[in-house]
Amino acid sequence: MKIKQSMTDRVFITTVYVLLGLLCLSFIIPILQVITNSLSPPDVINSYGFHLIPTRFDLSGYKTVLQDDRIWQAYGHTIIRTLLGTSITVLLTFLGAYPLSKANLPNRKLWTSLIVVTMFFSGGMIPSYLLVKNLGMMNSMWALVLPAAISTYMLLVTRSFLAGLPESLEESAKIDGANDIVILFRIILPLSLPIIATVALYSAVSNWNAWFDAMIYIQDQKKQVLQIILRNILLVGTDSMLEQASSGNKLTVSAENLKMATLMVSILPILVVYPFLQKYFIKGALIGSIKG
Repeated sequence: MKIKQSMTDRVFITTVYVLLGLLCLSFIIPILQVITNSLSPPDVINSYGFHLIPTRFDLSGYKTVLQDDRIWQAYGHTIIRTLLGTSITVLLTFLGAYPLSKANLPNRKLWTSLIVVTMFFSGGMIPSYLLVKNLGMMNSMWALVLPAAISTYMLLVTRSFLAGLPESLEESAKIDGANDIVILFRIILPLSLPIIATVALYSAVSNWNAWFDAMIYIQDQKKQVLQIILRNILLVGTDSMLEQASSGNKLTVSAENLKMATLMVSILPILVVYPFLQKYFIKGALIGSIKG
């Protein structure tokens, strides 16, 4: 039986669809512009107006970027940071959220309140820098993955998700002789894949896009991540190393083409991975928010 909609309902739904369509366009148009400029010759890029579909192709920007050893070196550091940081974040978030989800945890409200306080107050940049320096983590990958290993928001969302799982599952496992470790990794973990995928995606995107901490803690240019290289190119244009690469191969590369090509190279892995995790990401985010 089809429910008849009133005029008010139709106007509201139409308005929502129009706003969502405009929001989607605000995301899609810049990406199309970047893709087109990265594939177009200089005269097309410098012409007036939007360029959403390539009319002529020029891959000199990609050739120049991919021939630069610093790009590949920074790519490797970024991949290591993303994999290591995401693994640590997922593990610590899951292990921290599980006990907080238990009603019989002693002083549960106190521990939760202390954790929530960190969402609003922190020591600041200078104490964080001094802490990292005194721990001997400067110019190392640990300076990038450990200080931001746990997000308070994701910890609370994961706690809310775990609190909504049936307690009867754990009670049955305990009757069968399973201890807490077995229950956690053989029963709770498989049921928590949606929220784990959500935390992993948030962490992966955050680690992949992060650049400020690398600028502060990493002074050795050979250990820099991809986003620092991208930042230098976007701010300065074609730096000396990329100019040498383009001149050595007799390629005519515009600064804008080089910037857009580097930008596409940096965001491509996230664009490839996201569709495979989208289902779990949406489910975990909705369940966590509703139960929170």
